[in-house]
Amino acid sequence: MKILIVEDDMISRKFLSKFLSKYGECDVVVDGMEALDAYLIAEKEKESYDLICLDIMMPKIDGVKVLKAIRDFEKQRNILPENRARIIIITALADTDYVHQAFELGCEAYAAKPIDTDKLIEVMSKLGITKND
Repeated sequence: MKILIVEDDMISRKFLSKFLSKYGECDVVVDGMEALDAYLIAEKEKESYDLICLDIMMPKIDGVKVLKAIRDFEKQRNILPENRARIIIITALADTDYVHQAFELGCEAYAAKPIDTDKLIEVMSKLGITKND
């Protein structure tokens, strides 16, 4: 499995990278611009991401705009829903408007910070990304 972690907070980034590395190869970026660059490079090289963990609040481009850009790209390329990247929004925000907006744009799940690894495994399992251990 190929995983993209998009997180501007170093502690969260290191934690997610260490935790998710047992499920697949992790690429880590620190802002929305790098996320879009990494996504487009992976698509160009035909090595699409299976899972993207996407922080909502980031510098340059926020996670909601990144999510929209990825879903728009997939629509333009006629990528079927079952072949799209699974996107889990990561948020420390109590603001449910961002979460609702993310679901409307096509994220599959969200995880609140601090990350509960048991819940993250459960979400990944429900998305068919990994078996529930």
